Amino acid sequence: MTKQATAIADDISGADPSRSQAWSPRFRVADYALLLKPRVMSLVVFTGIVGLAMAPGEHAPMAMIAAVACIAIGAGAAGAINMWYDRDIDQIMRRTMNRPLPAGRLGAGEALAFGVTLAVASVAAMAWLVNVVAAALLATTILYYVFIYTVWLKRRTPQNIVIGGVSGALPPVIGWAAVTGSVDPGAIVLFAIIFLWTPPHSWALALFRRSDYEAAGVPMMPVIAGERETKRQMLVYTALLIPATLLPVVIGMSGALYGAAAVVLGGGFARHAWRVWRDQDNSRARPMFFFSIFYLFLIYFALLADKVLFYPVL
Repeated sequence: MTKQATAIADDISGADPSRSQAWSPRFRVADYALLLKPRVMSLVVFTGIVGLAMAPGEHAPMAMIAAVACIAIGAGAAGAINMWYDRDIDQIMRRTMNRPLPAGRLGAGEALAFGVTLAVASVAAMAWLVNVVAAALLATTILYYVFIYTVWLKRRTPQNIVIGGVSGALPPVIGWAAVTGSVDPGAIVLFAIIFLWTPPHSWALALFRRSDYEAAGVPMMPVIAGERETKRQMLVYTALLIPATLLPVVIGMSGALYGAAAVVLGGGFARHAWRVWRDQDNSRARPMFFFSIFYLFLIYFALLADKVLFYPVL
């Protein structure tokens, strides 16, 4: 093959010839795994499991295992397609420049084919092995994340993560529907908790990564509206989030154990949000971002613990 032909082939695949050592099977498997955004996927899968466990009705073991696997594969598929679409801005941002596509370790076509294949397979398997309602919700989650958030909102409006947060809040609803075949008030409460948690969580990241978003031209709230307005809106969403986390107790879905945990964790979240508001140099934004991850995990873990201890799964 001529040098020119080699260069054209590398350009089409998105590969960097200087990184040939990264094309060994071991590195390629690792990079395909990174396309799935495993850290994000782990929280998505966990909230899906909690939604499944909280749902009333018969929990058939094989169907539940299949539902969790499909949620995981679907979430990974959406992440892979997101990385394919965002590869141009990922190479600008320090936080993302070492991902497989901007670093040249995988080609764009490979990532897109991988993501689309997993997306179709996960929805088909959910419909076949679980039920059509759960499959429809999974398809909605993937399509919403790809087309509404990634393609339409992310680069156009500072409300990108607010409106786009719908996709991140749907996994527990999918888990619930996998058991019941419907979307009930309990599922809507689980959805609301994640939906209201997303803005302060994401804007905390945007505050201490503001220069990244500015360089990439992504209109995150701190870039467009300023840091003070971002912090004010973080307080607003925090004020909505804390009472929303008590709704499982109000509707009888959880009891005192969960209620006490929600109050304590809510106090910690509010404390972080207040510190960010009072902060002059955004040094408090990073701690809030990481606390918010543990907060959501612990809120959902408390739901699960309360259910297992006092309202055993049928």
